[in-house]
Amino acid sequence: MLQPSTLKFLKSLKQHNNKVWFDEHREQYLAAKADFESMVQQLIDGMARQDATLAGLQLKDCVFRIYKDVRFSKDKTPYKINMAASFQAGGKKSTLAGYYFHLEPGGNSFAGGGLWMPAAPELKKVRQEIDYNFDEFERIIANKGFIKHFGKVEGDALKTVPQGYQSDNPAIAYLKLKSLIVSHPVSDDACVQPSLVREILKTFALMQPMIAFINRAMD
Repeated sequence: MLQPSTLKFLKSLKQHNNKVWFDEHREQYLAAKADFESMVQQLIDGMARQDATLAGLQLKDCVFRIYKDVRFSKDKTPYKINMAASFQAGGKKSTLAGYYFHLEPGGNSFAGGGLWMPAAPELKKVRQEIDYNFDEFERIIANKGFIKHFGKVEGDALKTVPQGYQSDNPAIAYLKLKSLIVSHPVSDDACVQPSLVREILKTFALMQPMIAFINRAMD
């Protein structure tokens, strides 16, 4: 579970997203950071047992910095108003599909994962895998537990049919996707319950067959 003080810090940061306030509240930030990282370490330990490809992941491989890169952004506020961690073989900079937890108070927290905006060569491989093995992919995403928890696979989609495919391809809705992601909301109340890590691990387990399918394409 996470401490209520961690959510409180992020709520306050949203209202006071500037360096002066952040420096004055650095102790609260460090406490929130330590709390979040403790929870993430529990997820790393749990995921290593669920998904053998994640064995050996370290905390530094998973947790994102709170400091924003504002060089190319119109929004010049210096800090993210969330804490997040990504879990995939090779760490958060890996091109492989993986799992993700996003903590953002105000009803914006979620557990999810998939493949986010891959480069063209990787996306081409995934599309080919879906095309060749659509029956298998469809069984994964049509699983009752999968649908109940996530709804459907989402992502920005091409307006036209990708090169090499026909519009009547039974998998065309997925072949047009530029990302393949799923997510499940996590309420603020759920974030401070002792069952948090257990519930996130259940969510990750439900998406594991999809993650394995996608990563197989890129092996």
